[in-house]
Amino acid sequence: MRLLELAERIGCALRGDGDVEISGVAGMEHATACQITFLANPKYAHKVKSTKAGAIILHESAGDVGLPALLSENPYLDFARALEQFYRPPRPEPGIHPTAVVHPTAEVGAEASIGAYCVVGAGVRIGCGAVMYPHVVIYDGCQIGDDFTAHSGVSVREATRIGDRVILQNNVVVGADGYGFAKRADGSHYKIVQSGPVVIEDDVEIQSMSNVDRATVGETRIREGAKIDSMVQIGHACEVGERSIICSQTGLAGSTVLKKDVLLAGQVGVSGHLTIHENAVVYAQSGIGGDIEAGAVMSGSPAFDAATWRRAVASFPKLPEMVRAMRQLEKRLAVLENQRIKEEE
Repeated sequence: MRLLELAERIGCALRGDGDVEISGVAGMEHATACQITFLANPKYAHKVKSTKAGAIILHESAGDVGLPALLSENPYLDFARALEQFYRPPRPEPGIHPTAVVHPTAEVGAEASIGAYCVVGAGVRIGCGAVMYPHVVIYDGCQIGDDFTAHSGVSVREATRIGDRVILQNNVVVGADGYGFAKRADGSHYKIVQSGPVVIEDDVEIQSMSNVDRATVGETRIREGAKIDSMVQIGHACEVGERSIICSQTGLAGSTVLKKDVLLAGQVGVSGHLTIHENAVVYAQSGIGGDIEAGAVMSGSPAFDAATWRRAVASFPKLPEMVRAMRQLEKRLAVLENQRIKEEE
């Protein structure tokens, strides 16, 4: 399509030649003359000089970069919207595959697609427009809203409640038993029944190989708009707040509460029974052992203020030299002290 047409579709102002033909979207390093690229972070502006892209999406403040441009208040968002104009994931045709097993008491909404070898249990209710790829299993009593997408290998355990427009990527497990055991007098472990369901609200996406455990009592809840990356563990009775982002290989121990708009970077460990308040940010590989106040930026293990942590990290390589200097200073002080004592005698 012409650049002018793309501008109209995504609602951006055009600067330069609108007749440039655009057939796709690519990063600056790989874009060709028939593709549009984007500049979202000013620190990468130097790469614009070497790109071979035919056009670029950028903020008006970036100025003239010598390419036809679409001017955007949010270049990264409009890059995503432009990408949708050229690629849409394939969607299976509506219908129930002959090998799928759907319990007679289950209700499946209009325009649903249930793939090969899927299993839908008793009393399940699934809304309109669902897509379930092969080998998805929905246990008894689950209630699922409209436009649900579950990729191959997903398991949704009994009595889970899922809202509208929820996406579960491959091999996600929702509602498996929480990790709960009581120790007997002889030291053996007695399994605690996990009676509380998982509740996933609207517009949540959970990436592949992640687990959301059911609660011992009460519920585990993922609130509206939260995004959970691959290989994340959400323990029993946790609460993940609205629009929170949890990156890969993070683990939340039981009864962790994340308020809204929290960001946990990769490999964060949270010890449980604590609250991370609104808009807090926790850097990668941090260990959280207590409550975090709203708006805090934390790093390290155990985690503390990220700005202080950066200064501390900068000092770590110098520690051996500092220790040697301190020991030399101690020796000099000892010599001076001995001389003082002798003079007094």
